[in-house]
Amino acid sequence: MNQEIQLLPWQQEVMGDSSRFKVVVAGRRCGKSHMAAVSIIHSALAKTKGVTMYVAPTQSMAREIMFSKLAEIAHPMGLIEGSNINNLEMTLVGGRKIYLKGADRPDTMRGLSVNHLVLDEFAFFKSDVYETILRPTLSDLKGSALFIGTPAGRNQFFDIYCGAVSGDWPDYNGWTFTTYDNPLVDKAEIEHAKKTLPDWAFNQEYKASFDAKGSEFFKSSDFPIYTDSDRPKAPCQTYIAVDLAGFQSDGPKKGKRRDSSAMAVVDVDDEGNWWVVDMVYGQWDLTTTAQILFDAVQKYRPTNFGIEKGIAQQAILSPLQDLMRKRQRVFHIELLAHNNQKKEDRILWALQGRAQSGSIKLKQGIWNERFIDEAVNFPSPLVHDDLIDALAYIDQMAHNTYFPDEHLDTWEPLDAAVGF
Repeated sequence: MNQEIQLLPWQQEVMGDSSRFKVVVAGRRCGKSHMAAVSIIHSALAKTKGVTMYVAPTQSMAREIMFSKLAEIAHPMGLIEGSNINNLEMTLVGGRKIYLKGADRPDTMRGLSVNHLVLDEFAFFKSDVYETILRPTLSDLKGSALFIGTPAGRNQFFDIYCGAVSGDWPDYNGWTFTTYDNPLVDKAEIEHAKKTLPDWAFNQEYKASFDAKGSEFFKSSDFPIYTDSDRPKAPCQTYIAVDLAGFQSDGPKKGKRRDSSAMAVVDVDDEGNWWVVDMVYGQWDLTTTAQILFDAVQKYRPTNFGIEKGIAQQAILSPLQDLMRKRQRVFHIELLAHNNQKKEDRILWALQGRAQSGSIKLKQGIWNERFIDEAVNFPSPLVHDDLIDALAYIDQMAHNTYFPDEHLDTWEPLDAAVGF
C-alpha cells in the first residue's frame, strides 16, 4: 500500500512500527489527517473481522476532517463499494466497514467490535470517553489504536503520550513531529508564524509542545542550580514542609492526573538564602507516606518539620506516631495553614520576591526539571503546582535574624517625670 500512496518519512516510520497502540503528537499542517486516513484504510483492508472506527472530538469534525479525506484516497484506487455521508459510514471492497464518530456522542459507540481505532485531536476529547467506552471496543479482537493530534496543554493526551514514551506501558510507542517535518509546508511561512505568534502558541501549534502558556511570575533563570562544591560554608537551619494530596491505594497509574504529595527540604542561612536540598514527591499510600516523612526527619534532622493542616494531615498522624514509638524517635509536627489565602497569592507572597532576588537555589537533582516546569507555568490549571506549593510553606517556618549583632537597648527610666 505504501507503494501506491505517498507518505512522508515520518508517516512511513509510524506506519511501519509494529506497536499495537501508537501515540503521535504532531504540529499543525504536519500531515496528521493524511496519516490517520491511510491508517484507517490500511487496517480496514487488512482485517477481516470487526469494523474500523475514526473518532473526532465532535461528529461534525469527523465529517469535515475525515470523510472527504478517505474518499480522496480510496476512490481513485477503486476501493469504495458504498458510502453514506449522513450516517458517516463507508464500505470498502470485501464489505469492510469504516465508521466515523464523535466523542461528543459516546453512546453511539457502545457495543461495537473494533479492529482498529483512530482517535484524532485526542487532546480535545471529553474525559473518560476512551477509558470507559472506546478501550473496551478493542478487547475481543485485540484491536489496535492510533492517538493523534496537536497538544492543548497538559491533559489526557499528555498522560497517554508520557506512558507511551516511558517504556512502562507494554505495546505502546510514541512520537513527536513538528510542522517542520512536513516538507510540503513552506519554511518561510513557518518562520513568519514564529516571529508573529507568542512563543507558547508557536511552540504548541507548530512544535507540538505540551507546555502551557508561560508564567507571568517566574523564569527558569530565577532558580539557579548549585552543587555541594558551589555552596559556601555558612550556618543554616533546616526546615521540612509537606503538602499532602491524599493517599493512593490502587497504584500510581490509575490516578495520573491527581496531585502528588510533595515535601521540601530547605536549609536557610542567616542572610535569608534558601538552599533547597531536596524535593520529594509522588502518589503514595498512607503507610508509604508515613515512612517517607519519618525517614526524611531521620536523615536531615530539621529544626522544624511542618505538614499542611487538613484531612490528609489528620490521617497521617496515626501511622507517623506509630513509627515514632517503634523507632523511639519523637519529633514535633507543626501544622501549616493557608490562612484563608488563595493558593496563588500564598505562593507568590512566599516565593516571587525571593526567586527574583536569587535567594532560592536548587541543589542539582532529578527533581529540578519538574520544579522549574511547575514554576514557569504557574498558575496554569494544566500544570501541577505541588512542589512549589510545598516550598512556599517554608515561609511559615523560617524566621531569619537579619541583624544578629545589633544590640537592643532595654533601658527604661526609673522616673518617667524626670527621665532617669
